[in-house]
Amino acid sequence: MRVAAQQLAAVVAVGLTVLTTPAAVEAQATQYEITVLEPGGPPPRLPDGHPDLSGHWFPNGAGQGVSGRFGVDPAAMRTFDPRVTPEEPPALQPWAREKIAAMTPTELELSKSSVNCMPRGVPAIWLQNPYTTLMIHKPDMLAQLYEVLNNWRVIHLDGRPLPEYPEPLFHGNSSARWEGDTLVVESIGFDERTYIQPNGWFHSDELRVTERYTLVDANTIQYEATLEDATIYTRPWKMAFLLRRNMQPGYYLLEFACHEGERDLQHYTDDTGRPKEDRTP
Repeated sequence: MRVAAQQLAAVVAVGLTVLTTPAAVEAQATQYEITVLEPGGPPPRLPDGHPDLSGHWFPNGAGQGVSGRFGVDPAAMRTFDPRVTPEEPPALQPWAREKIAAMTPTELELSKSSVNCMPRGVPAIWLQNPYTTLMIHKPDMLAQLYEVLNNWRVIHLDGRPLPEYPEPLFHGNSSARWEGDTLVVESIGFDERTYIQPNGWFHSDELRVTERYTLVDANTIQYEATLEDATIYTRPWKMAFLLRRNMQPGYYLLEFACHEGERDLQHYTDDTGRPKEDRTP
């Protein structure tokens, strides 16, 4: 009995050793609850034969919300896909780089659209957006309903050209065309109050954004954007990432009332800290 007990103890000791080795711990840690969404079948198509982009889409690899959740595969949280486009910093004009470097903490904070509650612009609506986007695609129109800030955008697919004198709009003025199975959207005339990224990365009224939407399979859109702004950049800047279809049954957009109960913006003004009678009305 003593020999058997000793043998059992030895087996248990070996088992515990195996379970506590770094390799075993790492293997256990990689049992993620939320992983990268598997590719789908052939892309669905509209009656006119073009790919149908309709559906709920997330700018991550999981096809569902991952912010603040546990058990998420890091690959499912990634926005940029290095296999598509290796990311490089934008080539800014010296004066533009100096302007961003000189921004105060308050100015940098105000470059976050989540602070000022304004529409995020393009391509910031994708870059600064962990929420879902509902696309409604018809042969003559693509509507993008963003859950974040209740933003929305309508892209006409009827061949209309870009306006000669565009009205400055938060999401710009767009013209779209098909290049094979890729929808190409060119936009100009952006409101200068939007930022590309919430780090002070601004743009001028000369910004031109060319987006490319390619439905590579039923669950995946390859999104690419090229930014041209000779006032700000020394050369165009390009980025790309994948959008994944939301497969959760019954999913729907929620309200995102940014101004409701908002009390933060007043603390970022120049009047903060002054006596009330001295503040700007």
